[in-house]
Amino acid sequence: MSLAESRPRPDGPARGRPRSEAVERAILEGVMKLLEDGVPLAELSIERVARTAGVGKATIYRRWSGKEELFVDVMRAAEPPDPVLPGTSMRDDLVALLESLRRRGLVSRSAILHNVYAQMKSSPRIWSAYHAAVVEPRRALGLDVLRRGQRDGELRADIDLELANDMFVGPMLVRAVLRPEGELPEGLAETIVDTVLEGLRPVSSTAS
Repeated sequence: MSLAESRPRPDGPARGRPRSEAVERAILEGVMKLLEDGVPLAELSIERVARTAGVGKATIYRRWSGKEELFVDVMRAAEPPDPVLPGTSMRDDLVALLESLRRRGLVSRSAILHNVYAQMKSSPRIWSAYHAAVVEPRRALGLDVLRRGQRDGELRADIDLELANDMFVGPMLVRAVLRPEGELPEGLAETIVDTVLEGLRPVSSTAS
């Protein structure tokens, strides 16, 4: 199955006039087809995307302000959707977040996406747009989970939350990004969360 055949439709606020799902899907799949054909990001002009998708440039600009915003939606569509947190405990929410990261790591190991991520990081404007729209909200969500856990007594009050977030996310990122040969088995999210929590729970807390 190709990249252009296998992703859910991205969520996001409506821009301008009501969208046609068929037209929008054609545009997203047009970008994905170009990527699959090996077209570098630097050569992915709006004009070229429009020609591939069979639409006019104005149709694209009614939905996206430019290539950076369009590409963020393309990457959102290629990646697994962000998780719905169970909200039952800090531990359960952290597991859901890390499981989502594990699945994104598996997807990013495809030759196409691996190449796309590398190109994206070399393009300051595209990476900045992706980071602001996708990476930062995900990190903020993790910090919110830890903040609630600290408030509810599930996490030591003296812990630096930024550091704690890195301690949870870091091991999964090492496996997913820095060690492409590293295994990403089912259950890894639970193992990481439970291992880190052993050192971060309040002393009086009883492990569940």
